[in-house]
Amino acid sequence: MTDERRPVVAGVDTHKDTHYAAVISATGEHLGAAQFPATQAGYRALQGFITCHGTLMRAGIEGTNSYGAGLSRHLQEAGIEIVEVIRPSR
Repeated sequence: MTDERRPVVAGVDTHKDTHYAAVISATGEHLGAAQFPATQAGYRALQGFITCHGTLMRAGIEGTNSYGAGLSRHLQEAGIEIVEVIRPSR
């Protein structure tokens, strides 16, 4: 059973065709992870997934100006705070 008041954060690794989202509690407990298509339907499903584990504080998204741009716009329009995550050097 999900504690709807539990603060959670989400992280999203974006790619051309799919986005991989993970949700953790504010104390670092892994709550779930799943992959979604990079489509409007996928954005809606991803939004539902990251908001069903508790009170979403913010979402960190990699590539907000490239592969994550559409998802970032979608989540911002839904009132979710977005934090840009810079891809580490290879």
